[in-house]
Amino acid sequence: MPLMVAYAWASLASAAFAFDLEGHRGARGLAPENTLAAFRRALAIGVTTLEMDLAVTRDGVLVISHDAFLNPDLVRTLDGRWLAQKGPAIHVLTLDELKRYDIGRIDPQSSYAAQFPAQQAADDERFPTFAEVIDLVKASGKPVRLNIETKISPVEPAQTVDPATFAQLVANAVRDAGISERVTVQSFDWRTLVEIRQRAPSIPTACLTIETESNDNVKPAADGPSPWTAGFDVRAHGGSVPRLAHAARCAIWSPFWRNATRARIDEAHALGLQVLPWTVNEPADMARLIDARVDGIISDYPDRLRRVMTDKGLALP
Repeated sequence: MPLMVAYAWASLASAAFAFDLEGHRGARGLAPENTLAAFRRALAIGVTTLEMDLAVTRDGVLVISHDAFLNPDLVRTLDGRWLAQKGPAIHVLTLDELKRYDIGRIDPQSSYAAQFPAQQAADDERFPTFAEVIDLVKASGKPVRLNIETKISPVEPAQTVDPATFAQLVANAVRDAGISERVTVQSFDWRTLVEIRQRAPSIPTACLTIETESNDNVKPAADGPSPWTAGFDVRAHGGSVPRLAHAARCAIWSPFWRNATRARIDEAHALGLQVLPWTVNEPADMARLIDARVDGIISDYPDRLRRVMTDKGLALP
């Protein structure tokens, strides 16, 4: 990175916008998720933050992937053949092996493809490294933040490195790149958030939550707290998820958008938490949440969110 570009990046550290417009996995509704193409698209649209997911290769490289394994809906061999079934875990592949796959489109025969009919393919996109994303953002010269999610599961510990190792890799990468002031670390598995604060206390953390019938990472287990919340038990906080996130020392509570009620948003704000719901794709829902005073929104369609922000008179990046 040329010195002048690096200096320009650092000089933008003080730039801030009142509302956080986040492109989910770059801009999943518009470009192949978690690819450099998606991040370029989000930068061109104009976001305040790029949201992305992190995995770790066998040789200890941070790469961008939502899935811990090769997803047959997204992954092709370089001769264009879709994987016939779920592929190996990223953690058992070296970076060189991982780069031998193309993730530049969704399999058109999959049900997943039907969810994103406007997504434009970008063939020959490979799994990017975290370092490549940092270089892309630095080169853009834009005051963009990075919201990085550690993809790790307490119920499937073999699928990636342990929380302490994961957190150390992230802390080292952020520190070495000189971007600590522009990064948030988020996770559904709060163990990595605890580890990040021990290693890099200046980096804010975001407690991700979901509470549905089929998926709930705060619901206590039969014999104690949820395995996802790093030992913090929602029952010890009156059943309040904002209070749970505050007890876990997160700066941000990031709930599934349907769980973000006005009462909970107000409660979180009273505790000093920012509220950043995910993944909000319909303009009417965006508008309702803005009216409920959320601090930002994570969306697959940052272009739609910009239009809603304009309608609401919010400042744009």
